[in-house]
Amino acid sequence: MARRSPMPPVAADPVLADLTPDQRLRRLELTVTRRLDGLLHGERHGLLPGPGSEPAGSREYRPGEDEVRRMDWSVTARTAVPHVREVDADRELTTWLLVDASPSMEYGTAELDKRELAVAAVATVGFLTAGPGNRLGAQVLTPYGLHRVPARAGRTHLLGLLRALLAAPRCGEHHDTTAGPAPAAGLADALAEVRRVAHRRGLVVVVSDFLDGLPDEARLPAGWERPLRQLSARHQVLAVEVTDPRELELPDVGLITLVDPETGEHREVWTGDRHLRERYAAAATAQRDQVRQALRRSGATHLALRTDRDWTVDIVRHVHAQRRLATAAAASRRGGAA
Repeated sequence: MARRSPMPPVAADPVLADLTPDQRLRRLELTVTRRLDGLLHGERHGLLPGPGSEPAGSREYRPGEDEVRRMDWSVTARTAVPHVREVDADRELTTWLLVDASPSMEYGTAELDKRELAVAAVATVGFLTAGPGNRLGAQVLTPYGLHRVPARAGRTHLLGLLRALLAAPRCGEHHDTTAGPAPAAGLADALAEVRRVAHRRGLVVVVSDFLDGLPDEARLPAGWERPLRQLSARHQVLAVEVTDPRELELPDVGLITLVDPETGEHREVWTGDRHLRERYAAAATAQRDQVRQALRRSGATHLALRTDRDWTVDIVRHVHAQRRLATAAAASRRGGAA
């Protein structure tokens, strides 16, 4: 009896890092447009529901609810009753992205590293905010300086931005030095630059691990906290925090060498020490809580993504939570008016 030949091994599904930039772009676009867009119904809800800036009449001022800067002084003077301006959602949206591509974003122990996950977040924002007249611009914080991508509309522009992010040189790789050394830039400097170029009120999305500028003392403000608060005063700001599970806890794998990606400092660590692993986990938890508190004080909406989780599920949960908050706030305002 003839023997059956063994079945050929089934090729594993390649991870994003194994694919060419164009293949990765196609996969990201299909994921966003088919999976996310199918779950996030509604053209105008977006990732961060909120007020617009197109005038839509006036109504009476509600103490404790309305901002004084929205006062409609002409109607107030005419009626002798305080009124505020009503606004509708913008028909044209300008979105500015700040993408952290510093060395600490090159780390990853799951299917995606932190930079790949950042690109996925950028793709989500780009494809879901795309529309007639909507524009997308970016500031990319690299180890070699701050790179600006002017705000433009169209799918071709978005794909070009994503392709540039995927192909950007990593720390230690060859890069063009003919123009001389680039000035050192941190997250605070990048936020200040976004504030300088984002003239029109819109959406600002910051994608980072937010490790830059964190003080050792948790009670002190982060270096990027003030410029982020200044951005939030004028724009809707979404802070996408990107983390990896190994940043939160150490596995018991014996002696390992840890490298600081920002400074290159090396340190050998014996992970078999249970107390060391517990201290590491406690310090990591305190650090992430420090980031969350700083983002909350800055007035930014916080979206946490991890390299070992399904980022599409996290984004869907975030958007639905934001919509519930927006609906509850609108219902509360109507109830107060009644």
